[in-house]
Amino acid sequence: MKKNKSLALLIALTICSLPTLAANSHCEAPYSNALPKYHYQLKKTFEVDGRQGITTDSKFYYVSGSTTLSKYDMQGNLLATNKTPFEGYKIPANHIGDIDVYNNEIYVSAEWFMDGVGKDIQIAVHDADTLKLKRTFPFNPESGQQEVSAITVDKVNNSIWMASWVGEESGRYLYEYDLDNGKYKRKVHLQPVPQWIQGIVAYQGDIYLTADDGTADNKEVDNLYRVKIDKNSTNAPVVLERAFTDFKDYGEIEGVAINPQTHELLVHSNRGKQIVLGMPKGFYPGYDREISEVYVYGMEPSCKKP
Repeated sequence: MKKNKSLALLIALTICSLPTLAANSHCEAPYSNALPKYHYQLKKTFEVDGRQGITTDSKFYYVSGSTTLSKYDMQGNLLATNKTPFEGYKIPANHIGDIDVYNNEIYVSAEWFMDGVGKDIQIAVHDADTLKLKRTFPFNPESGQQEVSAITVDKVNNSIWMASWVGEESGRYLYEYDLDNGKYKRKVHLQPVPQWIQGIVAYQGDIYLTADDGTADNKEVDNLYRVKIDKNSTNAPVVLERAFTDFKDYGEIEGVAINPQTHELLVHSNRGKQIVLGMPKGFYPGYDREISEVYVYGMEPSCKKP
């Protein structure tokens, strides 16, 4: 009789522990590599003047419009705007995508963009204090990149990465340049490929992408992806990190950044305007202006070490 009670107790304890075992099993390799790395909790939003990109050095927010660069304090108050950011460019440009900040310099993804077609791609570096141009690096046409939607500084690999919004061959890769001299290093094949990449940020050895892959007309959400880069591989696996079901309305996701001090995720998004071939057109019902906002999320690791 005692043996039966002991066996019953063992079975009961095992059954009770199954949910915990199941919950923790995804933290073990190789499962953890195919699942979201963080949980994201929305903390706040604030409106900005600029519809393209967001970055921060933990002291200020920097926001890019298609033809502007702006600087905000950490409470979201506008401090300064450069409305003529292309002054000093040797190659004409009319469009800025997502941006990044490093060593008090703003890295700008610049090009000439019209009706879904980009050309004359260049890496522009602006002073974070004055927002004015300091220097530029040309991109390598042999890379096959046809458009640039976003740029980030990868401190782990001493690199600059650029993404392409244009699909087909150009949009299937991320493009790596040397941070010190601006020389082209290589391109990495994304597998699977997110559609319509808009933002990019390098963080602790991974790269995070925002993609405008939800059709606003059909009330589809946009998404965040994580890319694991291997310096010895020509391809990189892509994991769906988060669907933005908590945005205020369906629209167009843009840039992405991570606060290096608070480790908060920043996501830039627009709502209100219809976008055709990357160009703002009319308004959706209920809107008479486009609203550009930054969503701030807390990041908690999905798998916590004991």
